[in-house]
Amino acid sequence: MPAFRTAPQILFACCLLLSACGGGEAQPPTDYQVPTEPLVTLRPGPPIADYIRHIHEDQRGHLWLGTNGRGVAHYDDAQLRYYAPAQGFQGEQITGIAEDAAHNLWFATDRGAVKYEAPPAVTAAPSFTNYPAAQHFDGLRLWSIFVDSRGSVWAGTAGGIFRFDGRDWLPFALPYPETETGDFVTPSTTWGITEDRAGHLWFSTNGHGAFRYDGQAFSQLTEQDGLSDNSVDVILADRRGDLWFGTRFGGLSRYAGQTFTNYTSRDSLGNDEVCAVYEDRAGHIWCSSEGFGVYRYDGRTFTNYSTDRGLGVTAVQAIYEDRAGRMWVGGGGGLYRLEGEYFVEVRQDGPWK
Repeated sequence: MPAFRTAPQILFACCLLLSACGGGEAQPPTDYQVPTEPLVTLRPGPPIADYIRHIHEDQRGHLWLGTNGRGVAHYDDAQLRYYAPAQGFQGEQITGIAEDAAHNLWFATDRGAVKYEAPPAVTAAPSFTNYPAAQHFDGLRLWSIFVDSRGSVWAGTAGGIFRFDGRDWLPFALPYPETETGDFVTPSTTWGITEDRAGHLWFSTNGHGAFRYDGQAFSQLTEQDGLSDNSVDVILADRRGDLWFGTRFGGLSRYAGQTFTNYTSRDSLGNDEVCAVYEDRAGHIWCSSEGFGVYRYDGRTFTNYSTDRGLGVTAVQAIYEDRAGRMWVGGGGGLYRLEGEYFVEVRQDGPWK
């Protein structure tokens, strides 16, 4: 049964939905198509969405854009479509996107989880399998989804982890130091799940640091170990084997296996709220910083990309590099793509190339 929320809890939930890592938008889902006429204005048609939470390019080269109130937008290199409840996709807020080895897409949404099976032809109708939160996740809100190297699908919720066994979602208990209650956000909320080079799984929490699972046992990293903040929004395992933790109040933490190096507003970033961390093909680390766009770290220097470089998203939630090497950024303000050293806005009718 959903836990009763006090007035402070309700206020926190409202603030979360309007913050960088929470996001905020509520608009009815609509189908749109990209015009075939060439671009003739500096600011073409309507934005894709006021808020882009996630960006993913599938194996066909199609872009999937998770919004904060209009479901998921799908650009197939020819036109832009939206999938939401009206199209059989049970979700309006997208809190995670993952792809499995069979090229099925998995979405965490405000209503549960959704599986999209890629049709044999682009013109074929999409097929969605919905897993409502009330039936499969104890009524808990989903905040992340991940497919590991063994093919297991994991979902992070407001109050814990679930693993898909091929038929249903089973609870996967983390060794929290205390019992949590609530169905929206708790200290046990998992915003991010990832896998390191050794095949160990890492789970972020909203107050207990991060947990590592090696297949048999758990270990935990917290502020006592050098982590900059126990409220972890995202975890990245880079190609060198280091772990990067984007935190809610402590900036960016880098873990090299034994020690932490922390990058905060005191020395590297504009703000200590970091919602997105990404490694590009050159090995550079990109991270968001609330109110300051994104930073690129080349191993020595942090370079900032914000409004002075055309990036109209200061509350960034998504950073992504496509197969062509183009960097995309999404968040409060829509979708942007890096061209040279400056960002251009991408709206419903582009520019997509």
